[in-house]
Amino acid sequence: MLVLRDHRFLLHDPGANHPECPARLQAVHEALDRARLPGLREEAPPLAPVEALTRVHGPELVQRLEATAGARSTRLDPDTVASEASWTCARLAAGAAMRAAAAVSSGEAGEALALVRPPGHHAEPDRAMGFCLLNNVAVAAEAAIRDYGVERVLILDMDVHHGNGTQRIFSRRGDVFFASSHRWPFYPGTGAADERGEGPGAGATLNLPLPADAGDDRLLDAWYRGLGPELLRFRPELILVSAGFDAWQGDPVGGLGVSLAGFRRLTALFREWALQFCHGRIAWVLEGGYDPEALAAAVLDLAQEAG
Repeated sequence: MLVLRDHRFLLHDPGANHPECPARLQAVHEALDRARLPGLREEAPPLAPVEALTRVHGPELVQRLEATAGARSTRLDPDTVASEASWTCARLAAGAAMRAAAAVSSGEAGEALALVRPPGHHAEPDRAMGFCLLNNVAVAAEAAIRDYGVERVLILDMDVHHGNGTQRIFSRRGDVFFASSHRWPFYPGTGAADERGEGPGAGATLNLPLPADAGDDRLLDAWYRGLGPELLRFRPELILVSAGFDAWQGDPVGGLGVSLAGFRRLTALFREWALQFCHGRIAWVLEGGYDPEALAAAVLDLAQEAG
């Protein structure tokens, strides 16, 4: 497994007591360093080119984010704050997702894991929100189709919050299938089961809304029954996962009653689909997960089980 990591991600500072804090990723780094897993190859990510960002985001948003560079604190929405290093971190996060997609698309790596912050799946074409500045997985999916020779990308969003930004970016696209399990009703208020895409993208969105106490079995059943039949029709060539772990049963921000064992079962299912449909090509891009210890344990499990 190729792991994209960089100490500079720790420099994004949304402020004291913010749940999306550097300690989250620091805990992951420390867990991986202690484990010294033999199958991992670590690499520092590149900065995403601005032209790759403007494929999925409007130039006004990109310019607004760039203008935060060097500023001590810029509030972008009630929950989302940029610090002086956040623009660099956001470009690194998008660049890590792109590099992960490129590595698995080319066969250079069987799997890739982008350990990034800030997260990305709430970022819309024209708006940063929900702790997210740029939509990392969307930038990677667009690059896969335009640059890496991939015709159909499947995005699986396992974060407890609906990936409203990713859905909006690709809602009218038939070459990117977006599927999300999430707590409902919950932030950001989107992700109803009847949201299935529009125009050329009709049928290429699948939402799996679940109650707060869903638990492992109900989560797995929703994915298996909901997405399994769709895969036979769509037949993806690459899977990108918005790998949020805030569905964990004790998460201070989210929670869906999911255990660490439940995450292992879910990621095993995603890997099974990758083997069945796209020669194992799967890349994981970190999203939420706000208990540092649980996040580190979940990511370590993910890395240990890589083929």
